[in-house]
Amino acid sequence: MTDRAYAERLDAEDPLALFRERFVFADPETIYLDGNSLGRLPLATRERLRELTAQWGSELVRGWHEWIDLPERIGDLLAAGVLGARSGEVIVADSTTVNLFKLAGAVLDTRPGAIVTDSENFPTDRYVLDGLARLHDRELRVFEADAVDGPQPDDVGRACAGADVALVVLSHVAYRSGALADIERINGAATPAPVLWDLSHSAGALPIELESRGVQLAVGCTYKYLNAGPGAPAFLYVREKLQADLRTPIQGWFGQRDQFRMERAYDPAPGVRGFLAGTPTILALGAVEEGAKLTAEAGVERLRAKAAQLTELIVAVHDERLAELGFRLGSPRDPARRGAHVSLAHDEAWSICRALIERARVITDFRGPDSLRLGVPPLYTRFADVYEALERLVDLVEHGEHRDVDSGPLRVT
Repeated sequence: MTDRAYAERLDAEDPLALFRERFVFADPETIYLDGNSLGRLPLATRERLRELTAQWGSELVRGWHEWIDLPERIGDLLAAGVLGARSGEVIVADSTTVNLFKLAGAVLDTRPGAIVTDSENFPTDRYVLDGLARLHDRELRVFEADAVDGPQPDDVGRACAGADVALVVLSHVAYRSGALADIERINGAATPAPVLWDLSHSAGALPIELESRGVQLAVGCTYKYLNAGPGAPAFLYVREKLQADLRTPIQGWFGQRDQFRMERAYDPAPGVRGFLAGTPTILALGAVEEGAKLTAEAGVERLRAKAAQLTELIVAVHDERLAELGFRLGSPRDPARRGAHVSLAHDEAWSICRALIERARVITDFRGPDSLRLGVPPLYTRFADVYEALERLVDLVEHGEHRDVDSGPLRVT
């Protein structure tokens, strides 16, 4: 599993190989292993944005007759092709942070008790919950989760025991380690409190199955594995049976029942559309739609299978060649417990990350305190690319090149 011929054989057998041709590759010599932060640009998206700007130029405000339903239309596309939800349960709007605030705030308006999350959850989730806890005068209960394996059902059960809990908020895939949470068992451990799942590091890379797994609430971004572009709108999911009982704390005119009857007081639109707020970003929504179409066409089961193989290649090379260079596997070893990125811990991870980008033309990212993350989006990542990137990593560290780069702080890591 650790030679170039094996990687090339997997590429030759890859049923998703032709999807790579549908993305922009401006520099073929650079290996991109950071699609877990920002996905590549699909060719169809570039053309779609041209079409939308042309429509803006020719139709002006009349374009809204078509654009106004995009948040719901694309939400239904994501529901059916990516998330395993039903029509009318997903809406595309705002950012993950804002959507998390809306859903968590809506729950806190209906339930007493504490808010529960884990110490390894993505920072924006923890920050939003800290603000909501102060706003609603609630306890924010943060339990310690294993840095590699992530939150476990027993952890959640202990955190929810002995006191009222209004809401549990967790990530489906841990942003640092890539650990994949057991949705069904954790939902059961949290009962009767609902669990709000952050799908940002899983949507577009593996099956979510919101309906069949009994998920009640979820949010997620579209610019990672869904390839919708930097800062693209996020999505939120509210199970149909909850929609009538939850009301967004951010009331805006796009969530109004009849938004152009402007003389009336706020009257929330029924269903998931009531969670819209301000005017949606139409150009960005077009990019979300194209990314969602690509993902749905590829099929989440096939994407999951390839992601498991890609990450398994990284683990195999780690065990054979990287461990002796001071690396430690920072992700679960079982591929069934991983998402589509692998974390490699090293005492000099930051300088290695800088050197990989600046000297070896391998783009990865760093997450403190010691993690080099290798993201392998299955739509466009080749096995040979992963092998070559790891070869360059081994060569760089063996020669100590990472000690020659400027390891000072940067705002973006």
